Amino acid sequence: MERKVFIMKNLDDLINAAKIQELLKREDPQEKATRRVVWVLAIIGAITAVAGIAYAVYRYFTPDYLDDFDDDFDDDFDDDFFDEEDEVKPVVKPAE
Repeated sequence: MERKVFIMKNLDDLINAAKIQELLKREDPQEKATRRVVWVLAIIGAITAVAGIAYAVYRYFTPDYLDDFDDDFDDDFDDDFFDEEDEVKPVVKPAE
């Protein structure tokens, strides 16, 4: 008889432990929504980081075509398109 009581007591303890575990495991809906938002933001952050790295690699390997134009290019042409000797002087008509 004593053995039966001991087994029943252990069985009750096991059931109570399972119930307590279930209560501890139960999640709050607010916490569940917060976790979902954190996951979405983490995924967006990861995608942004990958896109940023891809852009940086693209900019690093893309040749800079502006380097082909040296500063000497500006020296070849001046803002003065006419020499002083070639200037056209206005013709003055004599008074009649």
